[in-house]
Amino acid sequence: MTKYTREDIVRIVKEENVKYIRLQFTDILGTIKNVEIPISQLEKALDNKIMFDGSSIEGFVRIEESDMYLYPDLDTFVIFPWTAEKGKVARFICDIYNPDGTPFEGCPRYNLKRMLKEMEALGFTAFNLGPEPEFFLFKLDENGNPTLELNDNGGYFDLAPTDLGENCRRDIVLELEEMGFEIEASHHEVAPGQHEIDFKYANAVKACDDIQTFKLVVKTVARKHGLHATFMPKPLFGVNGSGMHCNLSLFRNNENAFFDPNGDLQLSDVARQFIAGVLKHAPNFTAVTNPTVNSYKRLVPGYEAPCYVAWSARNRSPLIRIPASRGMSTRIEVRSVDPAANPYLAMAVLLAAGLDGIKNKLTPPAPVDRNIYVMTKEERLEEGIVDLPSTLAEALENLKSDEVIVNALGKHLFEHFVEAKEIEWDMFRTAVHQWERDQYMSLY
Repeated sequence: MTKYTREDIVRIVKEENVKYIRLQFTDILGTIKNVEIPISQLEKALDNKIMFDGSSIEGFVRIEESDMYLYPDLDTFVIFPWTAEKGKVARFICDIYNPDGTPFEGCPRYNLKRMLKEMEALGFTAFNLGPEPEFFLFKLDENGNPTLELNDNGGYFDLAPTDLGENCRRDIVLELEEMGFEIEASHHEVAPGQHEIDFKYANAVKACDDIQTFKLVVKTVARKHGLHATFMPKPLFGVNGSGMHCNLSLFRNNENAFFDPNGDLQLSDVARQFIAGVLKHAPNFTAVTNPTVNSYKRLVPGYEAPCYVAWSARNRSPLIRIPASRGMSTRIEVRSVDPAANPYLAMAVLLAAGLDGIKNKLTPPAPVDRNIYVMTKEERLEEGIVDLPSTLAEALENLKSDEVIVNALGKHLFEHFVEAKEIEWDMFRTAVHQWERDQYMSLY
């Protein structure tokens, strides 16, 4: 991770002839917001004096307390490669502060930092995340609006000419690499029109920053190819949905706290306790890691998405898988998370769940090495395997019942998140859908 000083920023901006600066932040729903300023305002931005109206942002503050300040994180400075033709545009990712100089509790990025302090109090120095976000590419119509026509009919690891998204995906990778990403893999996913690009793990805050930047780059480059990129979890019926598997590990200084060469599966007690905590709280944090009505169309049997709370080192049907790498690469892969999640909130609740397992020295159940999808409900109950929530409404009720997960969000974020999501569920619940008309219009 590049470390920048104020002097570095001023010098680079001048050398690269940057004309505008975007001060980016993330709202409660995970949407990227930004305030764009001309380069003449750079010094003011570096003095943390750029203000915006927080009452206009989802889940922030009421109109009578609307003034908020943007504090740019200098280490997130990057120049957008695609803006060179019309005057370069650079960006900072910002934390949100109150007028009195205190951090704003409704800032998802600050909230994750708050949870990381709890981790540090337990003696850990880093919480690392390696995300695997998936997305679909659809064609645009003549007016530039997304259609339901896919760009290809490719399958897992296919190449051109079957994978017609290959050129777009390659351009996305090139743009990301120019912005400092270390890309580990790029390939066509299982469903037609579905793609995955994996980038190197980082500490949780930087990895979440990278996810947000990744989404912006994917959508921007796709549009240049006449395509619409969507991170919607399940845009099409009958094919796999898009997940964002999260590879997680805890470190103490330069040692991976999940690795024990003498432990069963070479996993440490800390790793097992962390797994136990994630499994315990999984039904209750799912509203955060799978935050849309559509998310629950993906979490169904038959499409490689987990819908049962279990773990395994061998098969891919449980919620948690243990990848084969050991040593410094020892990690757990939480497979339920989808790319619609606000990454800062998702990492806060996953970390809180795992830390609860460590604090209370929880023991995970035995790993399940059978295909859970073909087990009967009775067999699952015998193994102690419970289901993830099947709807957003159920997930929200579970969330409200879990003090650990509620505290991981903090009062402000919890209340505003639940309020926004209950409105979303009610809008969906009361809408009349085409499926209903197809089923009932002629029958009754």
